[in-house]
Amino acid sequence: MAVHSNRALLLALLSLLLCSVHGQLSNNFYKKTCPNVQSIVRSVMTQAVAKEPRMGASILRLFFHDCFVQGCDASILLDDTATFTGEKNAGPNANSVRGFEVIDTIKTQVEASCNATVSCADIVALAARDGVNLLGGPTWNVPLGRRDAKTASQSAANANLPGPDSSLANLISVFGSKGFTAREMTALSGAHTIGQTRCQLFRNRIFNEANINSSFATMRQQTCPQTGGDNNVAPIDVQSPTTFDNAYYVNLVNKKGLFHSDQELFNGGSQDKLVQRYSKDANLFAKDFAKAMVKMGNLSPLTGNNGEIRLNCRKVN
Repeated sequence: MAVHSNRALLLALLSLLLCSVHGQLSNNFYKKTCPNVQSIVRSVMTQAVAKEPRMGASILRLFFHDCFVQGCDASILLDDTATFTGEKNAGPNANSVRGFEVIDTIKTQVEASCNATVSCADIVALAARDGVNLLGGPTWNVPLGRRDAKTASQSAANANLPGPDSSLANLISVFGSKGFTAREMTALSGAHTIGQTRCQLFRNRIFNEANINSSFATMRQQTCPQTGGDNNVAPIDVQSPTTFDNAYYVNLVNKKGLFHSDQELFNGGSQDKLVQRYSKDANLFAKDFAKAMVKMGNLSPLTGNNGEIRLNCRKVN
């Protein structure tokens, strides 16, 4: 009898421990209250990515830019008003972060199915996972139960998001401050296997840096001149910009990283060996990326009675 009660106690303690690791998040959080939420998110994302494959990358970036500022709390979705300054016009986000309308569409459908139940923060986490998977990348279980922030921080968005000119030391430091290892940072950087970016963010690299494949630089210069064309876009991954694969790392090995910060991962530093491994082993990259995404989703979530369940993702209730 004592053995059974000890085992029950151990199991109870273990489940408590697992809950605290995920900040009370759980894979089954909406099982009874909104059982259709995952299929609704998947359906809208399937349509959005079919219409514009780039949207998978846009929603993934939206998730990253949300989680690195105040945690995964949908603060990035809040619109500026006369009395409220959100994060949308912070330097790393202005004229750059996109996909808000897709989140709005998901939210509208989720509200119709289960009113005032599912947070915008959870919708973004699920949509990011589905965007990756729909473009050929891995899938993973998304722990749920986040709540939405009533505040946002433009200053934190300006301070906490690494820029395209970051050094390797800076990348390791910024990700390290959020609890990520250098390996996890390198895996998450593989998000750049999809998506596009603006000329002004890579111009200096293609005209002034030495550790770049010359024909690649010349090709990118065709649509990104030394002056003008700031908003002309180019795919970050030159090989397969709408497929989530390990080509990003193959590009780095071949000195075809588009951002300075990308090529820093393969430039005689501590991540060279890992980049080479990922370039040859797509499954290892996919596995590491999925694990790191779950960890990112666990950055300082609001749970319990903290925050709220927004009815409109763009404004507090």
